[in-house]
Amino acid sequence: MRLNDKVAIVTGSGRGLGRAYAEALGAAGAAVVVNDIDADVAKETVEAITGAGGRAVAEVCAVGTTESADALVQRAVSEFGRLDVMCTNAGALRDRTLAKVTDEEFDLVVDSHVRGTFTCGRAAVRRFREQGGGGRLILVGSPAGQYGGFGQTAYAASKAAIIAMVRVWSIETAKLGVTVNAIVPTALTRMAATIPALTEVVAAVEAGGPVPADLRRRGIGKVEDVAPLVVYLASDEAAGVTGQYIGFGGDRFAIWAHPKEAFVTHRDGGWSAEQLATDFAGFSEHLQSHLPPPK
Repeated sequence: MRLNDKVAIVTGSGRGLGRAYAEALGAAGAAVVVNDIDADVAKETVEAITGAGGRAVAEVCAVGTTESADALVQRAVSEFGRLDVMCTNAGALRDRTLAKVTDEEFDLVVDSHVRGTFTCGRAAVRRFREQGGGGRLILVGSPAGQYGGFGQTAYAASKAAIIAMVRVWSIETAKLGVTVNAIVPTALTRMAATIPALTEVVAAVEAGGPVPADLRRRGIGKVEDVAPLVVYLASDEAAGVTGQYIGFGGDRFAIWAHPKEAFVTHRDGGWSAEQLATDFAGFSEHLQSHLPPPK
């Protein structure tokens, strides 16, 4: 699958999954604007892409502000003449339980993920409208945004908000020929290394070992395993795919369902609190589990 005429921006692409996305897009022929707050790792990603015969430049900035988003889009246009793909991968992580998370930590996570996705998505769509011909928004979600996770108030809220943006933006931009999808990646990253059950596995894989087959079956592989989905969604082949949240990693592919009501009933005249107390015994079998699925 070739992306020779495409120009892509990948935020947070100095390391980990973002770097894997940028390198895969570059290998497929797209010109890539690499973004990170760390100039050294951004340079390393650019050199990896150009060293393999691709085209790439670095734009060092923290996502979140309108100025940063506009600078990223302008860099793509000034260097490569257009923009076709915006992949919003960047974001901070500060795991704290509710009673311990600070205002500053919450704001950092939400600003980088939610505001960063919003400003970069808006800047990209404005460019897509100006140049015509459609475009691709590839937003990055997380299982935490679907299920929640202990200590992930800010992160889970941010990732859930990104899924909501997919629903809205895919409707708003359809007439422009712009597709909007979220990937929900799982991989052995630095974040995964903080999970006690995966710490040794991450270290072994980083040392060159294989990912255990049972983990791959559960959807946990290397960062490179997720990158083909980004390449596909960036391609012309995916022109008819929009408004989706796609889980991907290891040997596993999943399409997430849209939210829907699990149970509906009616009572003429509505309910009093006392009547609800009586009726809830019949409703309880329909209550949804508040716990994430076992890993």
